Amino acid sequence: MAWTREQMAQRAAKELRDGFYVNLGIGIPTLVSNYIPDGMSVQLQSENGMLGMGPFPYEGEEDPDLINAGKQTITELPTTSYFSSADSFAMIRGGHIDLSILGAMQVAENGDLANWMIPGKMVKGMGGAMDLVAGVKKVVVVMEHSAKAKDGSVSPKLLKSCDLPLTGARVVDLVITDLGVFSIDKAGSGGMTLIALAEGVTEDAIRAQTEAAFKVALDGSARKAA
Repeated sequence: MAWTREQMAQRAAKELRDGFYVNLGIGIPTLVSNYIPDGMSVQLQSENGMLGMGPFPYEGEEDPDLINAGKQTITELPTTSYFSSADSFAMIRGGHIDLSILGAMQVAENGDLANWMIPGKMVKGMGGAMDLVAGVKKVVVVMEHSAKAKDGSVSPKLLKSCDLPLTGARVVDLVITDLGVFSIDKAGSGGMTLIALAEGVTEDAIRAQTEAAFKVALDGSARKAA
């Protein structure tokens, strides 16, 4: 049984640490804010100039002037601060954000990331993705393991090399999909390692949907996988 979006977000929340400054991308990553452990102090940062985001508002209590970088309505906290987008990107480019959790279209076995466009399709732009993956201390990707086309065909998203335009080269540290969790040795030659399986998912099922080469270290001792 594959993980749900909420379970993927819950697993991603295990990467949070007390005192972290964190940037959450659109989609599944936004759900991570629902699973910040009680008693843990985490400051959520948004590229449009906000530090210290609260939970999503209840229906009818939305403030249209309070939005994150994905234009979702959010709430503020007593500790929330506001600043220009230029200052926000200075935080990111200056290496002051500890963790970014993003979505992706493709991830390569060496940590390359493609998450901003498909050639031939209209896009609004890259947004802050390029800056985030270049300036943040750790990058976690949360995504579906495979891409499903309208005709029902399925294609892998963990690849030997990305064929979509890159957001960043050798930038991803950890990938969480609906089937499992992979660590990536982006700075060395260790490549990709499967470190956890979703409940009911087998290694064979993951191999069948993964183009990238990877090792397996589910029991703490790595072994080579096809």
